[in-house]
Amino acid sequence: MLLTYHAKERLKKRLAKRGRLERMYSELWVFLDRSKRIDVNEKITIFTDGRKALVCTRLDCERLQKSEILERVRGIMDSYECVYFDGRVAKVTRPEKFIETVPDGEYCFYLNGEKKSLYVGSEPPFLVITLRPAKREERS
Repeated sequence: MLLTYHAKERLKKRLAKRGRLERMYSELWVFLDRSKRIDVNEKITIFTDGRKALVCTRLDCERLQKSEILERVRGIMDSYECVYFDGRVAKVTRPEKFIETVPDGEYCFYLNGEKKSLYVGSEPPFLVITLRPAKREERS
């Protein structure tokens, strides 16, 4: 899962209570563990725990081996927001350094140079749009 600026602000206010990226993602993963998934359509998914709802959209990704991912990120010297979903790791670092810590295998890979974000995981990534109070039909 990757976060928009708006989603980061919402998570900070409603879940994490702190602005550190690691803290926001750890609270996000705890929320996802206790939530149920509602697929609205092929692009929009809502995760809800009955009180709050996380609205997400699916991002397009590529399935690549770890070695291919390393080749793609080799020349990047800037710090990126890197997320490894399976290991539940999120930190701001250089992508090449981050990918070296990921175990070998095939992963869904998403890189956005404009927003400086990188996702690696076994499932396709979601972009979190907002965290809002759950609607009546999401509470049951």
